[in-house]
Amino acid sequence: MESRKIRETFKQLFTYKSALIGLLIILGLIIVSIYTIIALPYDTAVELWRAGEKYWLDNPRNALPSWANIFSSKKLPETITLTSEKPKTGVSKAIIPAIGKVSVIRIEFSFNYEYDDFPSELNLFFKAKFNTSSPHLTIHWVKPNGEDIVLKTLSISQEENYYISVDHRLANELKNRISQKLNKSIEYDIPVLASLFAVEDNSIVNPDTVKVMKGIYKLWIEGVIFETDADLDAKLNVYGKVYGWAGTDHLRRDIGIALLWGAPVALAFGVTASLLIAFSNIILAAISAWFRRYIDSFIQRITEIFMTLPFLPTMIMIATFFRPTLLNLLLAVIALSIFSASIKTYRAVFLQVREFPYVEAAKAYGAGNFRIILQYLIPKVLPTLIPSIVLSVPDFVFLEAVLSLLGVGDPLIPTWGKIVEDAFRYGALYKGLYYWVLEPSLMLAITSMGFALLGFTLDKIFNPKLKEM
Repeated sequence: MESRKIRETFKQLFTYKSALIGLLIILGLIIVSIYTIIALPYDTAVELWRAGEKYWLDNPRNALPSWANIFSSKKLPETITLTSEKPKTGVSKAIIPAIGKVSVIRIEFSFNYEYDDFPSELNLFFKAKFNTSSPHLTIHWVKPNGEDIVLKTLSISQEENYYISVDHRLANELKNRISQKLNKSIEYDIPVLASLFAVEDNSIVNPDTVKVMKGIYKLWIEGVIFETDADLDAKLNVYGKVYGWAGTDHLRRDIGIALLWGAPVALAFGVTASLLIAFSNIILAAISAWFRRYIDSFIQRITEIFMTLPFLPTMIMIATFFRPTLLNLLLAVIALSIFSASIKTYRAVFLQVREFPYVEAAKAYGAGNFRIILQYLIPKVLPTLIPSIVLSVPDFVFLEAVLSLLGVGDPLIPTWGKIVEDAFRYGALYKGLYYWVLEPSLMLAITSMGFALLGFTLDKIFNPKLKEM
């Protein structure tokens, strides 16, 4: 009878738009979670997230999401990567024998730059193969107007990087060259990227009016290798200011990884904690109300002790003394919440239910204590408690995020809270990197809204008096 009533009650969900919206949000989170687990397994996600900046070296640092270009008044640059190891359009490499073992090597990169803003970085990465004599190179930069600029002359090791955009010597040389060309004094320090990509007219004198020169750029490397089997490859990265659908962080990591993995972590943590704590509270409250006397007194005194404990400071202390894995945090949350204040609320309801005639009849027929508790008491009040169970899920989702924000979350798993913690630690809002905070915060808000809409609707269904409000 009760199960039939519950089924009929749940059918009413589809008559409420709020419930449908909430269910669609939760269903979307479930689909994202399943996709994430299949497409990006846990071990792979953790390895990528902890790989460090060296793994993500081809990504721009602190880049906006690519969709930011839709709302931007100017077209922000995307990253351009060219390598001689995988020749394609815009890349050429030639080794020309000279005298004896000596050969001349030439590598050329060309690309069309049609963006309205300057790149964020410009770097060259070399891989050389030789035994004793390292290659000697000269690096040239050719602007769309045909002007050829020598960037640097150097001898390289087997693996060497040249960070062009932070070469202070080059910055001074380029500033002097432009100043002489315009016959004007430039009062500010022109960044290397502005010197290499700017229109060299009077607009460059003022940092607020400097303009990007659009067109075909070339970087070509001419060098000498001194051994027959020697070889050289180079990779040019012209870093943009937008990347991917979620952007990047201070370590160049794709924030999308943490946004995706935040969904299964949030659902698993929130739903598991909510269900286990709710059912443990209900069972303890039913036992307390049914047996009364010493058992009731013992459960109530333990509950009152736990009610006096400050929850968040206790969680921080536990996470400090023990390894803060997600499982350990979940167990700690459950352990601190088993004897929560809800037990007193549920106990008051069970004290009324235990006096119902059908409970007295079951007792008269010889039903055991735990049979009465599990089959007669709990099923009677469970439907009215379902809304509170659903509504408590966002509490635990936010709790996991707060623990991560405070630095006591699981350091291995990429989660929404971990993104916010990194953003706070490295001054995202101060630097104007709002996406870094808004994206995980929006996911937390959407998750909370989904369960809240469903929970409030269930509350209206299972507590008809709320329909009048």
